[in-house]
Amino acid sequence: MPDPAAHTTDTAPLVTRTSRAQPGATADAPPDAIAPDGSHVFLLAADPGASTAHFILPAGQVSRCVAHHTVAEYWYVVQGIGQIWRANDNTEQVTDLTPGTSLNIPTGTRFQFRNDGRDDLIIFGVTVPPWPGDTEAYSAPGKWTPTL
Repeated sequence: MPDPAAHTTDTAPLVTRTSRAQPGATADAPPDAIAPDGSHVFLLAADPGASTAHFILPAGQVSRCVAHHTVAEYWYVVQGIGQIWRANDNTEQVTDLTPGTSLNIPTGTRFQFRNDGRDDLIIFGVTVPPWPGDTEAYSAPGKWTPTL
């Protein structure tokens, strides 16, 4: 049995953040930022290991295609329907986005997503390591014509 006295505690700060876009909000809520792909970003908790946010892509819109230099992302679809295209040196695929879908976007993977529904497409995302700033994402050729 492990010795409880030998347990070490992570010294990362405890973080709480409430999004300005509450449940039921639409893409009309003022975002904290516009992502390089054109989606609306609402920042959530972050620490030295990861950052979290939720993204809104308005109904009928197609994002710009981008890739990331140093971060990976993990997505969970909260609301809406659509598709994401991901491509890297080894593979290319289109995945349906429906509530409950979870996926990864490895570092350097080109990706583009679209909202095929009448409601906002809302995605919760985790970025590892934390989002470093404006030069992280770069434009890349995509599958669809962007509308943003």
